[in-house]
Amino acid sequence: MALNNIMKIFMPKDRIFYSLFEEVAAGVTNMGRLLKTVVSEPDIDKRAALVSQVEEQEHVNDDLTHKVFTELGRNFITPFDREDIHYLASALDDICDYIYSTAKKINFYKVNPNDTGIQKLADLIVEGTIQIGLAVSELRNMRDMRKITDALVKINSIENQADDVFDMSIDRLFEIEPDAKEVIKKREIYQVMETVTDKCEDAANVIETIIIKYA
Repeated sequence: MALNNIMKIFMPKDRIFYSLFEEVAAGVTNMGRLLKTVVSEPDIDKRAALVSQVEEQEHVNDDLTHKVFTELGRNFITPFDREDIHYLASALDDICDYIYSTAKKINFYKVNPNDTGIQKLADLIVEGTIQIGLAVSELRNMRDMRKITDALVKINSIENQADDVFDMSIDRLFEIEPDAKEVIKKREIYQVMETVTDKCEDAANVIETIIIKYA
């Protein structure tokens, strides 16, 4: 029997959720950083290979999310409300889904990501996913509440900034892009990227609910 499986036997069942959430959050952060490498890569073939890495990480996180739901069905004792566990797992999964959707659309539409709006939104996504990782990592002990609340405030600020970048990018797009097809493609990419920050805020709201109840 693998050491990892032996440790799980002796781990208090409610603690498994913390480990799973930490793994998922680490995957979320990794996907944010991978997306930044995608939009920073000018070569279309190399970019396609990076998109494949994003897809692989998305599949890993899907499996981890499924494990959260499986453990939820198995365990009577949970570290916090069952519905909050479900909401948080779903919110984190949504972040991953929309990051993958962004990478996939850039690849499929063959859009040049060297675009001010795409670059700025990618930077905000990276920062948002980093803050999600920090907040989730503190749930296990909830000792440093300032660290959690600071992360949540930053996530809310990032979502507001993304709204502004989206609006400015759309205005600029209609001003300078003569090709209607490119307008449609880029607008869709802006939209899905802005949605990533919305989903980060959704996850932050769930975390805020949890710490209000249990801190």
